[in-house]
Formats: sequence, C-alpha cells, structure tokens
Amino acid sequence: MRRSGVPWWGALPDMMLKSGTPHALRVARSVLPPVAALVLALGTLSGCSHPSDPARPPTAVEHRATATETVDLRQRVTDFTDRITQAGTYRVPAERDRRAVADGVRVLLGGDRAGALRALSKAGYTVRTLVDRVGARQVAEVADATADGEARRGWGRVYVDLRGPARWQVQVPHPTADQRTEQLGVGLLRGTPGGVMVLAGAHRNAAGDAADVAHRRDSVFAAVSDALADRGLPALQVHGFADSSLPGQDVVVSTGKGDAALPSARRLAGALRARELRACEVWERYCGPLEGRTNVEGDHAAAADVPFLHVEHSRRVRMDDGLVAQAVGALTEVVGEWSARRP
Repeated sequence: MRRSGVPWWGALPDMMLKSGTPHALRVARSVLPPVAALVLALGTLSGCSHPSDPARPPTAVEHRATATETVDLRQRVTDFTDRITQAGTYRVPAERDRRAVADGVRVLLGGDRAGALRALSKAGYTVRTLVDRVGARQVAEVADATADGEARRGWGRVYVDLRGPARWQVQVPHPTADQRTEQLGVGLLRGTPGGVMVLAGAHRNAAGDAADVAHRRDSVFAAVSDALADRGLPALQVHGFADSSLPGQDVVVSTGKGDAALPSARRLAGALRARELRACEVWERYCGPLEGRTNVEGDHAAAADVPFLHVEHSRRVRMDDGLVAQAVGALTEVVGEWSARRP
C-alpha cells in the first residue's frame, strides 16, 4: 500500500510527522464481561477477563470490573496515535514476547482472565477495563503495562468489545502514516458487536522498516492477528493512500492473496457505491500499487482459508468526518454479517 499522512489541520505534505504530548497511562487491573469486540492496538494493548465459569461457553469471557475507567474511546485511541511519530522508537520483539502477547489474547478470548494475565505479564503487558462514554459499552484494553514501556517498544494495543464472543477483527497497521485510519477502526468497534481491534504502536518508518507491521512477520501485531485468524476470525485491514496515487477513486477493495473474502468484498464494493464512494475492485481491474497482495497478515489468512479484506481509503475520505462515517457504514455491512455468524 502507498502511504499518505496529511495532518487534519492543514495541507501539509504526505507523511508529515504528528506529535502529541506524552502522558502517563493509568494502569488499572480489572476483569471483563463476555468478550465481543477485541480491539487490538499493538502499542498499548489492553483487555481484561476473569476466570471462566464452567457453565459458560469457552468463547465468552466473564468480566466483573474491580476497577474501570470511563473514557471516550475515540479520544483515547486518538491520543495514543497522536504520540506516534516517525522519530519515535521501536524495538523488534523477541519471539517469546510475540508468543506471550498472542497467547494472552487467545487465553482471554477463551474465558480465562487469570491465565491471560499470566501470559501477558511475561511480555510486560496487562489488561484494563474501559467504559466508553458513547453507548456505555465495556471494552477490554490489552496494552503495555507502563507508559514508558509503550513509548520505548511501540508494540501496540488490542481493544476488545465485551458485548459477546469475538467474531471478527479490524487491523490498523499504519497509524499516523495512514492518517486517521484508526478512526475507521473505532467506528467499526463501536457499531458492531464481536469485534477485536488490533492497533500498531509505532510509525511504519520507525527503526527503518522494522516497524512496518503489515510487511514484517516478527511483530506483536502479526502474532496477534494470526492468532485471531487461527480462531477463524475474518479480518478487515484498513489503510490510506494519497489522492494522487489513484485519481478518481475513493476506496480500493482487495482480498489480498486469497479469495475466501470475495463475497464480502463484492458486498463492500456495492455498499460503498450506494454511498456514492468510488470503489476500485481489485478482482475486476488493476488498482495500481494498492492491491495489498504482499501483506503478511493476508498471507496467513489465505493459508488458513479465513476471509481477509485489504481496504485502502483516499486522503479525501479520511480527512472528512462525513465521508469517514459513510465508509464506516459500508464496512459495517460486512462486519455485521461476520458478527451474526455462529462458529
């Protein structure tokens, strides 16, 4: 995918740095209700669960909050991504750390909060419970246990909607570089039960290309995304492109290397057109260097025969709140179908 990153406050060149004022994140231990939407943002992962009730199905995470924080989820995620810059640091995680976070998320979704905390703590991660002011939804945040660790390592976060069992995932691999793509993820998480959001924690250009988690297998982002795919969760990976990269198009819809998501891709293209957004359909025509054929998460999904959609959004769409809402509405038609499916 081609990068674009024009800050919302002006017509600055693509890929300009954004900066925010770092601030300490609260570390609050908590327990979670049934896990429905897990938003995985890989620089600040947070989520929570509680030892499972034997009478409950293994896909439901019981959550009794001992300490919760009421937040505006959109603002919390925006504050996080505003601190991500090209000048930021990133450390390639060791295999044991990737495994620990992925195992923690997997165990959390299986209903064992205590086991999830044990696994996550091996990598310096924890889980927190948040209540979103919009809709009063409980969300699990899986993240680095300390603000300092998050800033130094840049491994990202995971957010889990707790309205029910996890059914689908949205991946945000290039925050800041692909300006405001995290807003698409938050919109989906708020609107459709059963979602898990995986959010990268560093700029794609940090540490050379080491932080480009869409094209590196050795990341926490890929490890978590793959673990979710192994559970059968279909994925929607959101990106952004400069308007000049594909003039006359608003969105590029691709199924990556596989074709398991082709019915969903066609539905998405139709939903976009119904909202007067111009969609380039990769299975119908050449869409330039924006087709998402080389993303490692898509490779894994194809091998697992799990639906994967790679969706690029123009700067014109991403910088306009109204068009973002239209794009989220179209994407929601797809994840809504995924959410309604039963294992």
